[in-house]
Formats: sequence, C-alpha cells, structure tokens
Amino acid sequence: MRFGAAGFGVTVRFALLAVVWGASFLFIKVGLGGLSPAQIALARVALGALALAVVLAARRRPLPRDPVLWGHLAVVSVLLCVVPFLLFSWAEQYISSGLASIFNATTPLITMLLAAAALPEERFTPPRVTGLLLGFLGVLTIVGVWQGVDVSHQLTAQLACLGATTCYGACFVYMRRFVSPRGTDPVVVAFGQTASATVILGVLAPAIATTPVHLSLPVVASAVALGVFGTGLAYVWNTRIIATWGAANASAVTYLTPVVGVLLGVLVLGEPVSWHQPVGAVLVVLGILAAHGRLRRTPKALPEAELVRE
Repeated sequence: MRFGAAGFGVTVRFALLAVVWGASFLFIKVGLGGLSPAQIALARVALGALALAVVLAARRRPLPRDPVLWGHLAVVSVLLCVVPFLLFSWAEQYISSGLASIFNATTPLITMLLAAAALPEERFTPPRVTGLLLGFLGVLTIVGVWQGVDVSHQLTAQLACLGATTCYGACFVYMRRFVSPRGTDPVVVAFGQTASATVILGVLAPAIATTPVHLSLPVVASAVALGVFGTGLAYVWNTRIIATWGAANASAVTYLTPVVGVLLGVLVLGEPVSWHQPVGAVLVVLGILAAHGRLRRTPKALPEAELVRE
C-alpha cells in the first residue's frame, strides 16, 4: 500500500466504500417505508446508471459498439443487479438489514464454489475446502439450525439472501469467462450493466412495481444514496482502490461491510441482534480468509473478480 497524499486519498475511498456498501442494507430498509422491493431495485439501478453516465461523460469515455459485449452485459445485469437487488429488497421486508448484510458476506465463498465447478483453473485446494466448510458452518450458525426449521417468511427471506449471493457468484464467474478477457474499461462495464438492468426492470415495472409510492425525505434520500453512491460511485472508488492497493488488499472491504451493516442497523433502526448472527458472521469471514490463504504467513492474492459488490 502507499500512504502518501495519493495513498491517503485511496484510504479515504476505502473507508467510504466500506460505509456505503455496509449502509446499503440500511438504505433498503428505510426505502421500504415508501417503496416496494421492485421500485427500490429500479430506482437503485437507474440512479446508479445516471451517476456512472456522468463519470463517463466527464472522462470522455466512449461506449462500446460491440453487440456481443452488450449481450454479455445484459446477462451480467440480470445476475449482478436485477435478481439480487429484487431478492435483497424483498428479503428485508422480513429480516433485519444487519442480517442481510451478514448474508451478503458469503459472496466470495459462493463465488469460489461456483468457480471451482465452472473454471478448470479454479480447482479445489485444501485451503479452499477448509474455507468453504467454515463458511458453511457460519451460514448454519447465522440461521440457527439448532432452533429447528420453521418454514416462515423469515427463513424464506434468508434463503432469498443466499439466492442473491449465489447470483453474485455466478456473475463473477461469467464475467471472468466472457467479459474480463475483452479488456473493457471497468467503469464502462459498470455503466453497461446498470443501464441494461434499468431497461429490464423498466420493462417489467408495469407488472412488478405497481404498488402506490409514498415518498418522504428519508425514503428519497435512501434511494439516492443507494443508487448514486452504493451502486454508482462506489464502483469507481473500488476500481481506484484495486489499481492502487491491489485486489488482495482491496478485498478487505468484504470483512468490514457486515460490521458496518450490523452496527447501523442497531444504532439507527434499533434492530435486535441474536448472539449466533455475529458468531456466524465471524465464521464466514474466517472461511474467506482461510480459503484465500490469508491465515497463513504468506497471503495469496484474491482474484479481482471475486470481490464483493452491494
């Protein structure tokens, strides 16, 4: 890492990234006070695409003209934006924002599992198997399986969160295979996926986003923060952090976002936290560290595509 003037700026971006991504689940919960899950997802991608469009215009970056690339970006938008944003927003009607942020931390482990199945170069190794087992134990602890299985909205919501992170994992594998080899500017890719998601959700809106809208200052502010910062500018910050610190150091944000999410849920919304939820989160984080060799003296770099997004 660098800690000069430029390094200080990247450190600030890293702190902002952890706060914004961790707070995304708080913004969703507040937004549900006046918007439906589908309306939150649509506002999120539309405002994110608008913010990224401003960045691209300021940098004078042209959009790609390759129709094949746009087809890939449409697939990415479904896996990285449309489905997970809908699932997380729906889930937070029944579970706390802090719990949703904890489940989001399972993304790197699910990515590793799917990558091992789909990419020959990502085969299982003893550290990865250990990490996956720890992560699986962490998920079981978060759910509290010893309490019995109660097929209620709360359990379904937790499964929806895992479905969202599975989409993230599948998307990162897809991007490594079909998008990353093209060498497209990451900010252009981010705009392409959010813009495509805006079109898709806009087309679906008459069917899934028809409930009345009740706007208030907290609801509007949460939607803007979630879209402009959490879905738009945060991606630009993350790209700069990776370029300066490297993917392995930048991935540390993965460990901070659930901490931020839980703290904000408790402090701002007064959400209760059961003892097994943070314990399960610690097991998940330990699983991520073990899987990527970060518990050994010589850490291994985390592939850039396995970084977590929210």
